Amino acid sequence: MKKLKYLAIALTLVEVIFVATLVHGVLFAGESVSAYGYSPVYHAARADNSDSPGYGPSSQATYSLDDSHLAERWGISKIEAPQAWQTTRGDQSIIVAVLDTGINKDNQDLADRVVAEVNFTDSPTTDDLYGHGTHMAGTIAAIAPECQLMNVKVADDVGRCEPSVVARGIIWAVDNGARVINLSLSMRASPNLEEAVNYAWSQGAILITAAGNRGGSEPSYPAYYVNCLAVAGTNKNNSLALLSSHGDWVDVAAPGFNIYSELPQNQYGYKTGTSAAGAHVSGVAALVFSIAEDSNDNGAVNDEVRWAIENSCTPIAGDGVGQGLVNAFQAVTKTTS
Repeated sequence: MKKLKYLAIALTLVEVIFVATLVHGVLFAGESVSAYGYSPVYHAARADNSDSPGYGPSSQATYSLDDSHLAERWGISKIEAPQAWQTTRGDQSIIVAVLDTGINKDNQDLADRVVAEVNFTDSPTTDDLYGHGTHMAGTIAAIAPECQLMNVKVADDVGRCEPSVVARGIIWAVDNGARVINLSLSMRASPNLEEAVNYAWSQGAILITAAGNRGGSEPSYPAYYVNCLAVAGTNKNNSLALLSSHGDWVDVAAPGFNIYSELPQNQYGYKTGTSAAGAHVSGVAALVFSIAEDSNDNGAVNDEVRWAIENSCTPIAGDGVGQGLVNAFQAVTKTTS
């Protein structure tokens, strides 16, 4: 009887650990499935990093090659960005527009990188009071440290936005010099939104879009549009990240689980979701843009940049992840070869 009692206790403990592990994984999904409906657009980790009970925000980060925080930014190493830096760290002429909740003005690593900003929301400020846009900008800046940022606030201070507002933001960004447009958001389909996407592409910009966090193959917008590069999220094991959308409409994949980056008020923390995956690819696009040439004489290089990114991916297991895991080093190498 004692043996049976001990066995029962042991089995109970195993179940508790198993459930706790599942809950822990779900808690890391800072962008929930419901977040990728019409409203709100985002449900990412708040500025106090409350999406993750196991990690508190850090107070420092830099972008140097011997960065002590590089281990925290596992996604940057995974896509071999440090190897790409031997060829290019980007260029100040390349502007990456972050269409999001804003970029925090007080962040010491990002403030001097923002060369233009605009507010299309009813918020009284272009500043990021929600924490999502700053996190995306931090990842982009870490991967392409010599490129500039454009703060295009299209989501309000609780993360909500409309397709028509995003469309206006895309057009404004392109007309003001953006070469890369990061769209770490998802919403319903809209003719105005698709027209803005097509306009941006026709003007030589590349649009990097999050595939969404519904966990299935249902198309997400604007990622589903042909002139967007749709990005699924992966984890450290090169498997599809928790809740990442996937499907034959996805183009590539990038790190999107437990991603470390900037937050408002000079804080740093973790987020999970395809938003972060898209930010990784936007950083790679900025690197490639800095060295790409118009090989087909069509007057633009966005097609060469997209080709290099898609055709240099590392194949990974699983369906619905496009060409595979983005590789910054191989993309840069393919561009210069």
